[in-house]
Amino acid sequence: MSRAVLSVGSNLGDRLALLQSTVDGLGSAVREVSGVYETEAWGGVEQAPFLNAVLIVEDPAADGPRWLRRAQQLEQAAGRVRAERWGPRTLDVDVISCREPGATEVLSDDPELTLPHPRAHLRAFVMVPWLAVEPDARLTVAGRRCAVADLLDELAPADRAGVRLTDLVLQL
Repeated sequence: MSRAVLSVGSNLGDRLALLQSTVDGLGSAVREVSGVYETEAWGGVEQAPFLNAVLIVEDPAADGPRWLRRAQQLEQAAGRVRAERWGPRTLDVDVISCREPGATEVLSDDPELTLPHPRAHLRAFVMVPWLAVEPDARLTVAGRRCAVADLLDELAPADRAGVRLTDLVLQL
């Protein structure tokens, strides 16, 4: 069984329904769901704010590549168009981290799936919701296992403040 951390986001269409489609599409694999946060878009492209959340998922048959395929299938079902890097999207599902039972975090530099996600530690919209569901979370960055709380503390205060908890809820 592998356990993965997935970051989900949407800034086009019915953002909450699109995030919920991910929870529904993953079904019984979903173990934890963070609150829903609103954040300004990341990456320098002018666009509407995102709704973001983090899901903790487990599946006995899944490994990193399988989580990636499931993520891409969910994006495709939501009408995701990859027209511009970091551009607006109906749904974005990123595999942040993956662990096998009793093992450390899976490390991969495969061009199709880099694990852990190479920019997760720079994104408050990933770190804040992740800590909300897994306060002792750890992530490997540059070969070092780091507490996610410490990584979040290293981000600019404005980045952290820009991740605002909403009253919206994703249903398990």
